[in-house]
Amino acid sequence: MAHKELKEQAIKMRLNGMSYSQIKAQIPVSKSTLSLWLDKYPLAPERLRELRDFSPRRIESYRATMKKKRDARIAVHEARVVNDLGKLSKRELFVAGFFLFWGEGSKARRSEVSLANTDPTVIECFIQWLVLLGASKEKIRFTLHLYKDMKIKKELNFWSKTLGFPPSAFYKPYIKKTKFSAITYKNGFGHGTCNVRYMNQDLNDYVLMGLKQIRGLYEAK
Repeated sequence: MAHKELKEQAIKMRLNGMSYSQIKAQIPVSKSTLSLWLDKYPLAPERLRELRDFSPRRIESYRATMKKKRDARIAVHEARVVNDLGKLSKRELFVAGFFLFWGEGSKARRSEVSLANTDPTVIECFIQWLVLLGASKEKIRFTLHLYKDMKIKKELNFWSKTLGFPPSAFYKPYIKKTKFSAITYKNGFGHGTCNVRYMNQDLNDYVLMGLKQIRGLYEAK
């Protein structure tokens, strides 16, 4: 492009409110050349403020400042909750497990105690509760709910290693026809859903009676 055409293009871009940096990104000339060409075309004060407020450096600085404030705020709450919670006693895990099952557990089958979740830590907590109630770890079984575009063997290995159970403890996974890549909302875990299953009618009856007792404590008299 001829020198004259470049200058005309630069002036046009300037009149549209573009900064030197924005123009220079599209026109291959030095900043000193732009200064000569555009000396008579200063930006309005309002536009200068806009460019300043929305400059990448300013935005990044703002984000860094806000992150620092947010991290400091979260640190205060984290220190407080660590002090308030401390370590869970067996009694506290015993009670917490009933509430976990109440909210997340399956009550459909009277012959088993089961719970499904995408968070491995929730699954681990539930397993600890089952063992606390007298369940045998060797008899705990799992069913994975996965999507058809997932690598089935890889996900099975993930859950097996994370939970500390052999692959033989896992039933054949249930494969959903939809694709995980097509889901617009993802919870951040991305390894499908794990269903913990413990086949024992007596334990199921005990757990349901525990829920009945807890519900009775909250029902209006």
